[in-house]
Order: sequence, then C-alpha cells, then structure tokens
Amino acid sequence: MDLAYLRAHPDQLPTFLTHQRIRETPVAGGSICRASRLTLDDGTSVFAKSPHQAPAPPRFFDTEAAGLRWLKGAEGGVGIPEVIAVLPDLLVLEWVDTGPATPQAAERFGRELAATHRAGADSFGAPWTGYIGSLPQTNEPGDEWAEWFAERRLRPHLRTSADRGALEAADVALVERVLEEIGRYAPPAEPPARLHGDLWHGNLLWTTDGRVMLCDPSAHGGHRETDLAQLAHFRGAPHLDRIRAGYQEVWPLADGWRERVPLHHLHLLLVHTALFGSSYRDSVVAAARATLRAA
Repeated sequence: MDLAYLRAHPDQLPTFLTHQRIRETPVAGGSICRASRLTLDDGTSVFAKSPHQAPAPPRFFDTEAAGLRWLKGAEGGVGIPEVIAVLPDLLVLEWVDTGPATPQAAERFGRELAATHRAGADSFGAPWTGYIGSLPQTNEPGDEWAEWFAERRLRPHLRTSADRGALEAADVALVERVLEEIGRYAPPAEPPARLHGDLWHGNLLWTTDGRVMLCDPSAHGGHRETDLAQLAHFRGAPHLDRIRAGYQEVWPLADGWRERVPLHHLHLLLVHTALFGSSYRDSVVAAARATLRAA
C-alpha cells in the first residue's frame, strides 16, 4: 500500500493493519485515542489515530476531519495537516515532523492564527456534529455570541458536571450568575471567527521548518478571544507573549481582553469537570469569580 493506493482505497487500510502489511510504530496519543506512525510501501509516513475502545462515538472522526479541512481552507492561515483518509474508527493525516518551539515560530503562528480567524464563519456554531475530546457538544448555530456561548458551550457542560457530582450546588449557582448576565462580561460584538475551539498548547505542533501546525480541533464559528484565551490554559503555550504580539500585529484585540480571559476559560474548565470530575472544581470556581469581579 502506497500513498496513492491509500487515498483511492482507504477502506482497505484496516485489513492491511490487521495482517501487519504496513509498518506501524506507536507514538504518543492521549486518553481518547491511540496513535501510530504508519510507513507505507513508497516510504511515506502518515499519522493514524483510532479509539482506545471501539467503536468511536458517532461521526467522531468525520467531525474532526470536517474541522481540519475547514481550518485548512483559510487563506494565509495556520498550518493544518492534510486529511488523507477517514473511516468510522480510523483517521489518517499527513505526518508532521516536530521540533523545538522558537520565538520566531511563535510570532509567525500569531500572525497566521489571526488570518485563520479572519476567514470567518457563516454563524456561531458549525454545520457538523460537535465534540470536544470525547464529549459531545452542540454546534447548533446562533447569531449573537454571548447567548450562544452561554447556552451552547457553558450550560450543557455545567449540567453534566453537576449531574456527575463534580460541582457542588454553590458552585453551580456561581456559574449560573455568570450565565444569567453574560452580556455584561462578553467581549464587544464581532462577526463569527473561524476557531480551532480547543487551542490549549497540547494541540500545537511545532515543526522542524519553523512554524506551528494545529491538530485535534473542535472547530466552529465563535469569538476569536476564545482561541487566544485557551492558549493560556494549563501553564500556557511556549512563547505565549510572542504569539500574542504576532497576532496583535495583524488584528489587534479589543480593550479589556485580558479581563475577559476567565470567561473564555470557563468552557474548557467545565469540559474538564464533566470529563474528569471534581479535581478541576477549584479552577471552575476561580474562573467564575474572576469573571464576576471583572464586570
């Protein structure tokens, strides 16, 4: 099986893997998927991911592939691996050789991220199924960001977190205060931006040719501040100040964006309480309180 054959007959790949007709080398994956480097007969390497426990959720890899292709369509935007094959329990992407994070690559990434955002979206949301990690989330479209973010991104994960006992009643009430008056804390209105949607530093690939490529999106139309805020999650991306500087060169953020970071952080933090439990409770509470103080 060479690359041309794989493109033409992706459905044959599981058979080749089962019968060990392709060299497969495990690489770092994650809690959701196992990952491997496949070396084809023509010497080409590709990246393959499959669920640790099959089957994958419905249209899980279709959703990821749609998001990658949409992000890749942004002229002058961030590098995105090419989607080579999509099956219900297998996704194959272009192989990316990674290297050290550099300030120069960070600034370039900031400029390219601004171009991706400026490519825009038809609405807040997306026309495909929504996932973040293994957690479903609706991409039902909306026209006004604050209400859409509250009802499509924050409230569903808040309910799941409460139902699973990850948040106490007082914690839920605190976040509900943010949701009830979210217009007070929201950024200035802008047209929908083309977002990665899960832009913590683990989804940045620092390449050997001096740029950043992105993987594992939860792509949708949203507010661009959300992607920028997510870059500061979990100790933050390398050279974050240079990323922001490159971004601001192309498309400066509105005044007060730093004070709004906790509001955007609430999304991924509620995802984590929904998925992993009460170990992230204190972070949810801190972000909600910081949002309320910033008004």
